[in-house]
Amino acid sequence: MDTFTSQSLGKSMISRFETLTSDLRIHVTFITREGDQVHIKAAEGDNLLDIAQAHDLDMEGACGGSCACSTCHVIVDPEFYDLIPEPDDDENDMLDLAFGLTETSRLGCQVKLTKELDGLRVALPQMTRNLQARDFEKRTDERPQQ
Repeated sequence: MDTFTSQSLGKSMISRFETLTSDLRIHVTFITREGDQVHIKAAEGDNLLDIAQAHDLDMEGACGGSCACSTCHVIVDPEFYDLIPEPDDDENDMLDLAFGLTETSRLGCQVKLTKELDGLRVALPQMTRNLQARDFEKRTDERPQQ
């Protein structure tokens, strides 16, 4: 097989692989604060915070996705909310600090995509509140005032 044919075959196989993997992607729609809809294809297991940041959407994630703040707060379309595993106690504690909390609020860092979530729609709230768990911890380095 000559080089040209070999390269063409390689490109054809890559193109078919990209098509196949594209079909396996999960579709997510983010609704921005301005009301724009951003359609994204992402991989199963990705979380909403990482997806949003990878596509330059305005989602801060101040704690780096460790469930220690509420800056990745999203509002999940009610149609999909029950398809997501329930939030644990840590997530619920952080959600209590979120601005504009709703019945279908979640932290983007805690929502991992599954095949069942194909077509998921989430809205970014109008504002976020950058309060972190460490803001409420007793600091051991502080000395009592005399």
